[in-house]
Amino acid sequence: MAGFDIRPVAVSQTDAVLALYRATAAAPGGLARRPDEIDLAYVRGFLAKASKDGVTLGAWDGDHLCGEIHAWRIGPDQFAHVLSDLTVAVDPAWQGRGVGSALFRALFEAAATLTPRVLRVELAAREGNASAIALYQRLGFVIDGRFEKRVRMPDGAFEADIAMGIILPD
Repeated sequence: MAGFDIRPVAVSQTDAVLALYRATAAAPGGLARRPDEIDLAYVRGFLAKASKDGVTLGAWDGDHLCGEIHAWRIGPDQFAHVLSDLTVAVDPAWQGRGVGSALFRALFEAAATLTPRVLRVELAAREGNASAIALYQRLGFVIDGRFEKRVRMPDGAFEADIAMGIILPD
């Protein structure tokens, strides 16, 4: 994990997260949102949700945010053991250097400390993002299903969203 360390992200670090998300969204296959769809309100919103009832972590190289991951409990109480709405963003200059894997491992460790205990983490990946799906599978996620024609691509074509989940060890 040389070159970066993992630590929590605070709502006060919105500017760093905003810059990371815009850079990641601008790269091919980056994020579901375009850079112009990512604003301070969006970032503050997910940081607040994850800080209140979930996990938000960053990979930091000094003061530079190389990557961020967050997920939160979606409610109601019958889903209190699940972290969902997971998003991970890695600075394009840092991709392929273990940042994403390290963020996921740290998220799993942090999730295990929440009360009530988190047993399941879930996410969705666009079917055309084969490298992300392969990473998630290497980390232990399994494919739970498909949401056909859920994602409209910039060229107007549709792709399925692949629902994935992992059961954390007791």
